[in-house]
Amino acid sequence: MDRFLQLHLLTAYPPSNLNRDDLGRPKTAVMGGATRLRISSQSLKRSWRTSDVFESALKGNIGTRTKEMGVKIYKTLIEKDVSHKKAMEWAGEIAAVFGKRKSLSKGDKDKLKDLPGEERLKKELVELEIEQLAHFGPEEEKSILNLVDEITTRGEGSNQNELQLLRAKSGAADIALFGRMLASSPAFNMEAAAQVAHAVTVNKAAVEDDFFTAVDDLNVGEEDMGAGHMGETEFGSGIFYLYICLDRELLLSNLDGDKILADKTIAALIESAATVSPTGKQNSFASRARASFIACETGNQQPRSLSVAFMEPVFGQQMLSEAIDRLQLTREKMNKVYGDCATKYCEMNAHNGEGSLQHIIQCATE
Repeated sequence: MDRFLQLHLLTAYPPSNLNRDDLGRPKTAVMGGATRLRISSQSLKRSWRTSDVFESALKGNIGTRTKEMGVKIYKTLIEKDVSHKKAMEWAGEIAAVFGKRKSLSKGDKDKLKDLPGEERLKKELVELEIEQLAHFGPEEEKSILNLVDEITTRGEGSNQNELQLLRAKSGAADIALFGRMLASSPAFNMEAAAQVAHAVTVNKAAVEDDFFTAVDDLNVGEEDMGAGHMGETEFGSGIFYLYICLDRELLLSNLDGDKILADKTIAALIESAATVSPTGKQNSFASRARASFIACETGNQQPRSLSVAFMEPVFGQQMLSEAIDRLQLTREKMNKVYGDCATKYCEMNAHNGEGSLQHIIQCATE
């Protein structure tokens, strides 16, 4: 099996704000001395792993990333008629397996008795959360639920043997792809099989402002002719280049040698990368897009991005054609000076109506 799978995608987005910074503006990066729009790898990976594509292809093999598993355990215990005190104690024991628990300050604890019941409970449950997000595989979640049933039946908390809930091989495709880090239990960390670059526009891009108003339907204009609401949002557009590198051997190892699941995971990754857009401001811009070009390479050679093709921004009225040409030409030149950088190559060009997504998936999984 060829170890590395490399994907190069070009996706054209109309005016959009898919991935915002702390000020609500589209994220940017300076590349080749020109400002480009950017979509972070974190945004892309989350949109893929929470998509319908992943859910339908990998149902039962997707993990849950949360700080609040302890809260979920508490609520399950309460539903099983366990007392509040015992539910807090038992849920806390289990939550601590996955990370350091949050704690209320002494001042906050002293104020609890003065709070009404629902608000007091909300504050108390904070101490069942852990400080860092933990990614739980389906087998680990099942073990947690089984343990909850066991301690409920016998009426006492967990012992140390029962709290061995972490699994080195989680069976979760998204954890196998994107890895996980447990600061309190590094032995159960998992190295990500997929490396995902930030997507950047091949063209120079500007963040533009959209001033908008909303009309009050019940305002007949007798006293106030003004708008009911005014606001401003930012957007940009461009053709994004995305590079993904997957270590197929590591993916197979992370999935404990399950070749069928590994192939399903690769197929879901490719389909979601090609068809799933980040959800940012979609209601405002409806900026859903599909990849216009995908190049797929497999081999044991050292991987490399082709982002250098766009160090100089693409200009002109035929930017998509120009971007595709540059990507293909850069690959050819790399092969010429370094030797073949992959054993097998295939591509899909929606701009010309050549190839297919299914062919890319077959090329990647054969």
